[in-house]
Amino acid sequence: MQSNKAKPSDGLVPLDDSESVWTTYDLGVSAALLCADFELIAVEKSNPRKALFVFKKEGGIEETANSYFSDRLKVKARSFFDHLKALKNKLYSE
Repeated sequence: MQSNKAKPSDGLVPLDDSESVWTTYDLGVSAALLCADFELIAVEKSNPRKALFVFKKEGGIEETANSYFSDRLKVKARSFFDHLKALKNKLYSE
């Protein structure tokens, strides 16, 4: 059974700690957040049907995600594709 903890470089962070982490099941917004230089600290795959992307909660992350969902976020297309491909590789290789 997998632990309910993410493993960032500086120690364990509980996935339900909304003060420290920001989470989403959305692959697209995850790639966009990576383009905007937010730090992905874990991918929780305890559910075989979907993956939870866990980001370090930093100032501006919610606004960036909201901009993505409202189609106002501008990112470099090649960067978005590269991050999307890397996330897919992470999902399907482990």
